[in-house]
Amino acid sequence: MTHSTHSKPAASETGDPFLLTPGPLTTSRTVKAAMVHDWGSRDASFIAINKAVLTRLCEIANGGGDYVTVPMQGSGTFAVEAMLTSFVPPTGKVLVLINGAYGRRAKRILEIAGRETVVHETAEDTPPDLNEVEAILKATPSITHIFTIHCETTSGILNPIVQIGALAAKYRKGYLIDSMSAFGALPLDARALHVDALAASSNKCIEGVPGLGFVVCRRAALGACKGNATTLVLDLHDQWANFEKTGQYRFTPPIHVIVAFHQALEEFTAEGGVAGRGGRYQSNCRILLEGMTALGFKPLLAPHLQAPIIVTFHMMNHPRFIFQDFYDGLKDRGFIIYPGKLTVADSFRIGCIGRLGEKEMRGALAAVREVLQEMGVTDSATRAA
Repeated sequence: MTHSTHSKPAASETGDPFLLTPGPLTTSRTVKAAMVHDWGSRDASFIAINKAVLTRLCEIANGGGDYVTVPMQGSGTFAVEAMLTSFVPPTGKVLVLINGAYGRRAKRILEIAGRETVVHETAEDTPPDLNEVEAILKATPSITHIFTIHCETTSGILNPIVQIGALAAKYRKGYLIDSMSAFGALPLDARALHVDALAASSNKCIEGVPGLGFVVCRRAALGACKGNATTLVLDLHDQWANFEKTGQYRFTPPIHVIVAFHQALEEFTAEGGVAGRGGRYQSNCRILLEGMTALGFKPLLAPHLQAPIIVTFHMMNHPRFIFQDFYDGLKDRGFIIYPGKLTVADSFRIGCIGRLGEKEMRGALAAVREVLQEMGVTDSATRAA
């Protein structure tokens, strides 16, 4: 496919393509600029920055004095594995709610760690059946914890974390949440959710860069985790105990990532926190859905299940629509989207998060329209899958 007639490629303020993905994301120039300095990991200035980051994350989760943020070097999956293997004791049994790849990944983590699991799995476009979840809890009193994904980015589905939390409280189970793609964009009240721990990372809705995961933990539950961990580096209790004693990491932290994360949190607060950031993403999602639907694409999820994080679209049912050409054409125009990860449908995904607004979303839609025309996909009657 040639691109000789297309418009000038779009680019972010630093000249890079826009990342319409679930993370890593397009970040601001000022977040990037925060990384050009060097800091000593044991220096008081860096320790103060790190402390401010951890305090702010707990505030975003509405943790109050009952919760504490424990950071974990590495990507979000490092934080999820640290949470699961620290909070679930060797004799524990976890009810894992799965409707996508990240739920399946959590199950794999638990299996490798030798933790027993019970699985309730639904299709990637279907939330958990709460009646069935309750029936499992009644029938299996040996379950000690419930694990769920807040927003499963396999499809972009929003799972019912409040109702699941109510069941965890009713049956007195520990409650663990992977809030990776939702933290900072969707309201979270850790105390009201009765959550023991929730994991997220620096490079999602706070719009930092990759390299730091974190777990917001209920202090009382975290205090009971001593000795549970299956690895030294992912031991949340040990990491927390060292912070309580020294204010420092046990092992070298990703200093530049943390300083950039501090800057990202400042910008997050200036935008209005969860309400402001989530509101921008909601607008992005609405523009994307309206525009793509008008171009003949069909979204996977019903509106009430769609989180404003990433949208899954069915592949277009047209003889000239070839996804790789579509992807390459958009990339050539400055927009990088995401391939699908579904088993229920042939699909692709477009993200709504990162340093993107109405201008960028409408630019992406204009690029989609241009690529479709170039591919010869012009008959809207045959487009929708």
